Amino acid sequence: MGPIEQADIWLFRLINRQLVHPAADDLMTFLTEPRLSAHLLFLAAAFMLVRRGREGLLLLLLAGLAVGLADFTASGIMKPLFQRIRPCFALQGVRLLVNQTCSWSMASSHAANAAAVVTTVWIYFRGGALVDKAFVLLMALYGALVAYSRIYIGVHYPGDVLGGIAIGIGSALLVYTIWAWLLKRYVHGEALRRTGRLQ
Repeated sequence: MGPIEQADIWLFRLINRQLVHPAADDLMTFLTEPRLSAHLLFLAAAFMLVRRGREGLLLLLLAGLAVGLADFTASGIMKPLFQRIRPCFALQGVRLLVNQTCSWSMASSHAANAAAVVTTVWIYFRGGALVDKAFVLLMALYGALVAYSRIYIGVHYPGDVLGGIAIGIGSALLVYTIWAWLLKRYVHGEALRRTGRLQ
């Protein structure tokens, strides 16, 4: 066992067994279970639609594409590639707060998906009005707590979560880059060509 893996296990045990509180148990379980906290994302989607109108639909589509890419990368590529056993099955004395099936640990798809959403929100709302910036901060806090909850409840190592966050950020940036290129190439380019013909 290398020093990085030892540090990963040490930090996992610190979070999962020592930095705990009954109130935090309830909060982390709530955040980590989509069936309990999905309405928070619906509220976020409603805010995006109210603030941006039709453009909000496009932003939701881009966020959905980023989440799909992040989830596929984390669950479809990284987990089979690394085949890391979850800490709740590999270590003794883990506080497991949810029912967990036997699946691979690296990388955290929850963290990847949350980071993809937060990054998309940051791209499109960071330069807006004060309410938009507050929305970005709230979403960043939500994403960070979701990622942290995966360690707290006993199903992921910190390294799994950091890997998931990197995947989510990369996925959102890739989706945004592709969309920006398509917009410039086909939408703006066509408008410029039409303007040139009119002149």
